[in-house]
Amino acid sequence: MPEFFYHSKHPRNLATVILAAGKGTRMKRPDIAKVMFHLNGEPMIKNVVNLAVKIGSDRIIVVVGHYRDAVMDYVKKIAPSVEFAIQEEQLGTGHAVMQTEKMLENFNGDVLVLSGDVPLLTVKTIKKLLNYHFETDAVATVLTAEVDDPTGYGRIIRNPDGSVDRIVEHKDATEDERKIKEINSGIYVFKKEPLFEALKHITPNNVQGEYYLTDVFFYFSHHGMKISALKAESWDEIHGINTIEQLEKAREILERRKQLGFEE
Repeated sequence: MPEFFYHSKHPRNLATVILAAGKGTRMKRPDIAKVMFHLNGEPMIKNVVNLAVKIGSDRIIVVVGHYRDAVMDYVKKIAPSVEFAIQEEQLGTGHAVMQTEKMLENFNGDVLVLSGDVPLLTVKTIKKLLNYHFETDAVATVLTAEVDDPTGYGRIIRNPDGSVDRIVEHKDATEDERKIKEINSGIYVFKKEPLFEALKHITPNNVQGEYYLTDVFFYFSHHGMKISALKAESWDEIHGINTIEQLEKAREILERRKQLGFEE
């Protein structure tokens, strides 16, 4: 295991869960899985799987749903050791992670959650996130960003001491909460046991009628568990791909990195 996973008090294993079950509805191609849209000639999920491999994950589990055979066939080719969890119905991010519980039954360590449609994250940022999680001895740590226009993103609600109280989805946020510019990237690291305990207590009582993974933060906060948040240095890294325009923007960012000789 790479040395950055070792903190004096926290030598722990890492399982990386990649959420990849969504449709490409807003991409104008609902006939393929969103993560299979090409970025520089390869499906965008390649970048995310490669990231999980590069950081030395002990286990990598990809949660698949729509057009799962195509996703699984491709991922097996690029990373044969990857495992798969099937999300038959897409009932939200919390529900997606629930599908990995049985697979991780005998796993001890931390669970990093990545999104298959967030392909611009760097190894450097994820290392920082993991180190911060270990150093603060948090039950959960979320990667965040400050943005000028937070519309559509979940907002980070902090306590007066700077720790995280909860995360509120844009559709469920009050007018005041929508003014907050620190947003949730959808990238998290959790201690395994509290994560799956909290998932047993979340409900789909929200505008979308889904099991939000973000609701585990309310559970942690309510039970006095420490939640940390680390702001990403670059907003570019945590762009999710939901439209063809955003895919094009991601291509431009990767091209710019290449020209600058950018290293992860």
